[in-house]
Amino acid sequence: MIPLAEELRPKTLDDYIGQEHLVGEGAVIRRSIEAGVLPSMILWGPPGVGKTTLALIISNTLRRPFHSLSAVQSGVKEVRAVMETAKYQNNPILFIDEIHRFSKSQQDSLLSAVERGVVTLIGATTENPSFEVISPLLSRCQVYILKPLTDVEQRVLINKAVVHLREKHNITLNMKEDDAVLTISGGDGRKLLNILQLLTANCGGQNKVLDVDNKLVMNTIQQNLSLYDKNGEMHYDIISAFIKSIRGSDPNAAVYWLARMIEGGEAPEFIARRMLILAAEDIGNANPNALLLANTCFDSVKKIGMPESRIILSQTAIYLACSVKSNSAIVSIDRAVGLVRQYGNLPVPLHLRNAPTKLMQDIGYAKGYKYSHAYEGNFMEQEYLPDPICGRVIYEPQQNSREEEHRKFLKMRWKNKYN
Repeated sequence: MIPLAEELRPKTLDDYIGQEHLVGEGAVIRRSIEAGVLPSMILWGPPGVGKTTLALIISNTLRRPFHSLSAVQSGVKEVRAVMETAKYQNNPILFIDEIHRFSKSQQDSLLSAVERGVVTLIGATTENPSFEVISPLLSRCQVYILKPLTDVEQRVLINKAVVHLREKHNITLNMKEDDAVLTISGGDGRKLLNILQLLTANCGGQNKVLDVDNKLVMNTIQQNLSLYDKNGEMHYDIISAFIKSIRGSDPNAAVYWLARMIEGGEAPEFIARRMLILAAEDIGNANPNALLLANTCFDSVKKIGMPESRIILSQTAIYLACSVKSNSAIVSIDRAVGLVRQYGNLPVPLHLRNAPTKLMQDIGYAKGYKYSHAYEGNFMEQEYLPDPICGRVIYEPQQNSREEEHRKFLKMRWKNKYN
């Protein structure tokens, strides 16, 4: 059986479900289509909300040649082949699914053709294009945000599917309850239709009639759970296990969970971004090189792409797992934020204020400030916090070799102020 999501893929804007802010009457994309003036665009939204379908509808409506590439399976060679063909066509559209997976060099290969109008680019991405699409390409595209389907829109899709199954496949689904279907699909139209198609396997006998309730849906889904769903709850569970393994200094577990994500098709940039955060949050000044390596990893995977990026991700995960740990950076900023919220906007002490005018000097701005470099050791003790919170300890060096150096440095200058 052809996937139900493919059978029900709409052909026109009038059949398209959702995204009224983009394709409804008078909305921006509908106006562009009606005017026949289509900009290159990036469609940004979660899975199953109609990005590919919208690109196909645009092409069919405008009767333009349509080329489709998947960033997972295509590279510069495939892009250039399309560009060569496009030179001899009338206003062709190039659709690139998961454009965020293209490396910098692959995205660079699109620039000239988009700029000269050889093709109209429609890119689809589940990731924030501000981070994943290079600036020169992003500046040449309109970015349109697609939203998850609402419950009302999902119910419209359920009704269409029920009618289609009855008329085309002689399968009757009596939807006694739909709460479980709506909850599991979570605004993902493709997932919703996949659930309904799974349910049809329970239609036995000649009548092919099935009463659908929440219990049946949950039992059916639990029997067919994928090992890794990068867009569902499992996605968050596995990235959580990965981060906690690194934090717990277990490189074996870290690389295992990394492999689970890679095999599940997780975007390498997402993994690298989480390690970049961890390097500051869980290692920090105990090993400043961790942040440098994590940042290099993030830049590298954007340039290299898969499958080679798995090696860079593995190297970084192992290094971070084997690094000495400290969470003093996040503890310190959270304490400081707590003080700001507790005491509000405390005035800056007069001696720390800038005094560019005589009036400011006359009323005491900068009076009594001690310029650190004018004193021995480039230090002179003075108060830098507002009076209501002076003496509060915000940064506490932790027990590792580098922060022990911080502790000695601060002890030498501030005596007992920093414990």
